Amino acid sequence: MNKGKPELAERIRTNMRGLGFTDRGTKISKKLKVLNKTNAPALLLEICFVDDNDYAGFIDGYGQGKVPEGNFVDKDGKVLGRHKGITRYTIGQRKGLGIAFGHPVFVTEIRPETNEVVLGENRDVFTYELDADHINFMSIPDIQDEMLLKAKIRYSHSGSMCKVTRTGEDTIHCEFLEPVRAVTPGQAVVLYDGEYVAGGGTIL
Repeated sequence: MNKGKPELAERIRTNMRGLGFTDRGTKISKKLKVLNKTNAPALLLEICFVDDNDYAGFIDGYGQGKVPEGNFVDKDGKVLGRHKGITRYTIGQRKGLGIAFGHPVFVTEIRPETNEVVLGENRDVFTYELDADHINFMSIPDIQDEMLLKAKIRYSHSGSMCKVTRTGEDTIHCEFLEPVRAVTPGQAVVLYDGEYVAGGGTIL
């Protein structure tokens, strides 16, 4: 696992530069280099430089300015209320929305292009499929025809079986045998062939 830490740190640094991070982002990158020399769990690489786990505040302070407020909408675009910035929400979130309907509602989609957060029922958070790009393979050379693999879509996900097919030079499609909850664009999907990591990519 240690061998993968420098690569992950470099990906984080690249993403920070893409978000417009300047000198303060460079200082954070140096902290990551120090952490690479420790035996800290890999999960800590994602949060060690964020004070009080305030990710939204971190982006406001180190990015290109405060993330603007916008609208909560339903799946058809009907405005339901106002949100405090899309960085403060994640797919599947129920608590901390700051809006009440008399029954539980969940974040089902985040639309950066329109600065909207889509709310819906719990059933709307489940899906049978996902697409991914930036594909890398580990224990297999490539996806041959259709392969049955286990996919993990977040750190705490135990994994779900899915049929994986190639859809392009750098894209795959995963069709799950059972619905999975809160598939989130931008997060990683990791594919397992038995106990071995077959590969992975970035969820679209």
